Amino acid sequence: MNPNRTSDRGDGDQTARAPADSAGGVAVPAREQSVGDEPSPETATVCIVGLGYVGLPLALALDETGRTVVGFDIDREKVGALEAGADPTGDVGEAAVAESDVRFTAEAGRIERADVVIVTVPTPIDDDETPNLAFVEAAGETVGEHLAPDTTVVLESTVYPGATRDVLVPAIEETSGYSAGEEFAVGYSPERASPGEEGRGVEDVVKIVGADDDEVRERLAALYESVVDAGVYRAPDIETAEMAKVIENVQRDLNIALVNELSLVCETLDLSTDEVLAAAGSKWNFHDEYAPGLVGGHCIPVDPHYLAHRSERNGFSPSLILQAREINESVPGHVADLTVKALNEAGKVLRDSDVLVLGLAYKPNVGDIRTSEVDAVVDELDEYGIETAGFDPHADEEAVRETFDVDVQSSLDPSGFDGVVLATAHDEFADLDLHRVADAMADDPVLMDVPGAVDEPAAADAGFVYRQL
Repeated sequence: MNPNRTSDRGDGDQTARAPADSAGGVAVPAREQSVGDEPSPETATVCIVGLGYVGLPLALALDETGRTVVGFDIDREKVGALEAGADPTGDVGEAAVAESDVRFTAEAGRIERADVVIVTVPTPIDDDETPNLAFVEAAGETVGEHLAPDTTVVLESTVYPGATRDVLVPAIEETSGYSAGEEFAVGYSPERASPGEEGRGVEDVVKIVGADDDEVRERLAALYESVVDAGVYRAPDIETAEMAKVIENVQRDLNIALVNELSLVCETLDLSTDEVLAAAGSKWNFHDEYAPGLVGGHCIPVDPHYLAHRSERNGFSPSLILQAREINESVPGHVADLTVKALNEAGKVLRDSDVLVLGLAYKPNVGDIRTSEVDAVVDELDEYGIETAGFDPHADEEAVRETFDVDVQSSLDPSGFDGVVLATAHDEFADLDLHRVADAMADDPVLMDVPGAVDEPAAADAGFVYRQL
């Protein structure tokens, strides 16, 4: 260990490191290998830093291989829940957490037991759409304070090309006194998690591994291959792996922006976007997997800004990428406008209208509302004086109430509402009894179908004034 450091430091900002008392910690065998004695991928002790929707599933997957896994998070409440067998993410299930042998801890000193440290912390953007790497930097400082020689540190968080080298590595070096490539190694392996989607778990999606050293790359590839059935793609260096991650979601953002703009054009021409896409999809090389809609989440709305930020630092502004972002960010306003037009057609007075929003999470069958564009729809409706309430069978009611500032239903009750906005197509909404819903609502009810999940003739037969993108 670095003689200038002491284990389990507890000073400083808690956003950067966890207090180092015994609370939340569990006994983990100390590392016994000496400098230069690299453990095999099969026996390496792994520490996951950050136990959110990326880190927790990875920790559980690695645990199933029989190796020692430490799960570290500065959130003691979350760690306590995990130790009790709960699933704070709502993604992996309580049984998986309770049955695992992962050593969950809020004690940063446990990091020094690890041969491999995998950092999976958030990388959001600020209000001005600037990348915020404060969590990466803070994690690097914490890891550096408790880093043992010959540890390999891997970043999984989405960043712009160069961020691992320019942000994470200096933070580790500053607090450890070590040098990357000498006392510790570094790699990058971007997360590709897709919460709520069957067949898109840790085991199912090809993993990219990037490193500047062939030996480090192969060692990390072997580690990930022990849990990823889909295989590992070896990138030649860290920056290639970083760029590959951001372009994956930039591509999706561009394609969704295309169909969102198509929906605006179809609106002006009184055409059905669904019918147009269905017709175009009859050609062999037309990509028919994209549909218009709200674009929320932790990746697609964020990654383009990371790429643009790094590109603009080098003197080039990626105008197409930024234009796609503008189009997708305009969709909540368009949804509100269509809802207002439908209410007007139904003869409603806007300031006296009540609308029930079904689905508040950012995607179907998850409860995460933190980056949901539905919030922007609610804000737009509020500008017209329309009162809104919400129901989401997956989201935490108190969190919804606090985030959206609306009345929240515990069960679906459309009674007396003038309109319904189906915003997120949870499975629970797939078989709505449209006649029952319409009968419970006010006369001439409105249905704004954002994901296009409802059959339009069926909605009309039930008595709805129907709109969709």
